[in-house]
Amino acid sequence: MRFFELITFTVRVRTVADALVRIETALAKPQVGGTLMGCWASEIGQLNQIAVLRGYGDESLRQAERERFLLGGEVFGIGEFISDLRIENYTLFPFLEPLSAGQHGSFYELRVYDLVGSGLQPTVDGWSKAIVARTAEQYSPVYAAFYATDGALPRYLHIWPWASLEQRLQVRTQAVADGVWPPENSGPQLRDMRSTIYLPAKFSPLQ
Repeated sequence: MRFFELITFTVRVRTVADALVRIETALAKPQVGGTLMGCWASEIGQLNQIAVLRGYGDESLRQAERERFLLGGEVFGIGEFISDLRIENYTLFPFLEPLSAGQHGSFYELRVYDLVGSGLQPTVDGWSKAIVARTAEQYSPVYAAFYATDGALPRYLHIWPWASLEQRLQVRTQAVADGVWPPENSGPQLRDMRSTIYLPAKFSPLQ
């Protein structure tokens, strides 16, 4: 599975819990397409956000579900809560396989990097050389990394599970000190960076 979709809902204050209940119900309906990979609520960064990541076997399946979602107008039953809705298309880095469903961390960090115009291929090349060392046992796993195919381009998304925020700081500091991260030649490709820490919904395949 190489094609992914990230839906980010921003909902009104104090509606996140109710929205998650409705999203869980909506995603279980047989007409809903895609494979749910993860669902999270923001904890650090912009608050009152819910992120839904789904995977697709091919582009036509993703487009069919997009049309169903948009034209049906149900927006997972949370329309009355939504103040902003963003849908993004992503393609998996070719040398990565996402982590399987299960318990990987209490916190999930979604990092989005905007790149210079020629920055995507050097970024992918750098990751391909560095990611095995960076995800060795003494550091931490990455869920996956994806490059965007719509919106403000080029940019990419990488998702990291963490057992704790203390582990995050320790691992990131150690990886830099050991010279295994960031990837070679990554700095010149960067234009902007942002990060949000999320907590998994109770029904998320990724916990």
